[in-house]
Amino acid sequence: MKIVVCVKQVPDTKGGVKFNPDGTLDRAAMLTIMNPDDKAGLEAALRLKDKYDAEVTVLTMGLPKADEVLREAIAMGADHGILVTDRVLGGADTWATSTTIAGAIRNLEYDLIITGRQAIDGDTAQVGPQIAEHLGLPVISYAQDIKIEGDSVVVQRQYEDRYHELKVKMPCLITALSELNEPRYMTPGGIFDAYEKEVTVWGRADLKDVDDSNLGLKGSPTKIAKASDKVRKGAGEKVTLDAEEAVAYLMGKFKEKHVI
Repeated sequence: MKIVVCVKQVPDTKGGVKFNPDGTLDRAAMLTIMNPDDKAGLEAALRLKDKYDAEVTVLTMGLPKADEVLREAIAMGADHGILVTDRVLGGADTWATSTTIAGAIRNLEYDLIITGRQAIDGDTAQVGPQIAEHLGLPVISYAQDIKIEGDSVVVQRQYEDRYHELKVKMPCLITALSELNEPRYMTPGGIFDAYEKEVTVWGRADLKDVDDSNLGLKGSPTKIAKASDKVRKGAGEKVTLDAEEAVAYLMGKFKEKHVI
């Protein structure tokens, strides 16, 4: 079994975020981590590797520093890492990103593709399903459990108060929730091995069946009108009232705002 896991290096929001003049994230200036949902997807793939001797390839698109999350994935147990990086790919929205990743995956053999449900820097949950659409694959999103039955996968798809159990033949794509599992830690030996292994680096020329008009900032239909790192709140309205007056005042405001 061959599994491709798509991961993303995202800003560590505890360290704050920074923006470029065009409204895109200044990723080079921020502390970064592996996206939590993606790490759960990686752990799911590694458990399948442990059970079925699967081969796990981890792929990311990003700046050259995104090599770090691939090394982390290899230190956790992944077999191969592929970094897709090129200046022409910068500033991509979900459409351009999924187009790029699908173009890279077309170079690979796979039975199963696993992505995270969504990234904490965008929260769109669009890229995984879009990759599946580009590749013509069935997709099951919001996976909280994954099992293999012959040439099929059986997935529990999470809903608010229940789950659906779906079975689909491979190849297919699954998007994983961070609640899917508890990712393993890197081992000291794995860390040494990760930095001895070579990470494959691909650029624009390595993408299959993609058009330049669908890549990077220019190929992104989503346009950012304005972005800021903090939303400043006004001082608000301050009043000093006794209990009865305060109740009347609040009720009046609730009615004014159509709360009641």
